[in-house]
Amino acid sequence: MAQELFDRAAMCLKEQQPFVLYRKPNTTELIGVFQQTDEVHIVQDFTESGFIFAPFDLNSNAILLKMDTVLKGTLDSFYGEGLNTDSIIIDESHDKPRYLDLITKAIDQINEGHINKVVLSRKIEVTNHEDDLEIYKRLLSAYQKAFCYLWYHPKVGAWMGATPEILVKTNGSQFTTMSLAGTKSFIDLEEPNWSEKELHEQQLVTDYILDALKDEVVSIKSSQRESVRAGQLWHLRTEMKGTFAPNKFGSVLKALHPTPAVCGAPLLEAKDFILNNEMYDRSFYTGFLGELNVKSELARNRNRKNQENSAYRSVMKTSELFVNLRCMQLLKDKVAIYVGGGITGESIPESEWQETALKSNTMLRVLGGK
Repeated sequence: MAQELFDRAAMCLKEQQPFVLYRKPNTTELIGVFQQTDEVHIVQDFTESGFIFAPFDLNSNAILLKMDTVLKGTLDSFYGEGLNTDSIIIDESHDKPRYLDLITKAIDQINEGHINKVVLSRKIEVTNHEDDLEIYKRLLSAYQKAFCYLWYHPKVGAWMGATPEILVKTNGSQFTTMSLAGTKSFIDLEEPNWSEKELHEQQLVTDYILDALKDEVVSIKSSQRESVRAGQLWHLRTEMKGTFAPNKFGSVLKALHPTPAVCGAPLLEAKDFILNNEMYDRSFYTGFLGELNVKSELARNRNRKNQENSAYRSVMKTSELFVNLRCMQLLKDKVAIYVGGGITGESIPESEWQETALKSNTMLRVLGGK
């Protein structure tokens, strides 16, 4: 039962011991990883095994939780009661002029040819006195198609999120990644009608990933672009699959992160603009998180005629990493919600502001749950 995991997490919060609770998309299994000590383990080269929590800027430290104890439980219908579908209303009039000016500055840089696209973000602070685990239960209930997590380390902080985007998934040397961009509100029975700006923005991400990985992998191919729903939003997605050489996963990760979907293009110029103009530290927002190099057992022979070989099993390393979008940092008596959007030459500042307001509802809905 999942209650055992919630109880253990509550004890860890009280006793200041590191842990993460997470549920993968479209599953009912809650997984808890509990580290025995409060030591901060820094990822060196992505060959480590555990649960990784990496920042936007990999010049900062990526944190690894050791899988000292791993518990699993099935989620019941009890969790997530009292969800507020309207979300709470906050006054953001003080932040709007600054963000609109930032967008205008970015569009000027794009029109002058310095960058093609840049993803700009902002932080929304909201007063909060609720129990973290109660909020997390509502998150699990509201976003069943997302990767929902609650991560805590006493020396680093606490974060919670419901992200729709896979950074990369591996099984041995096979990998899957995706480009996700474009945002529209979900309206019952209506398929999204995408603008040229949105299609162009998503294609930039796809092209970048294919180009960035071509020298780091053995093979790669992409699927047809499709519309996918994430909570109350629609996004555009293209899936890419391929194979990488042995011991090259670290190189693949560094080539993938950050993608234009969270940074921009060209990458270095966009990242430089972000670091010099956003005027706040993104920290783990638009970083990535998940299972890193976890050993999984697979049956080698599935042919029924060869039952004598069925006892032989291969142990394979698997990773499942998600981009840290739709997230918030849990602070004392408040939370910081992080939202952003892609800016191109066709962007309209007011529309971009509205897009971030729309995205903030993902977290605001679960905060307003009582």
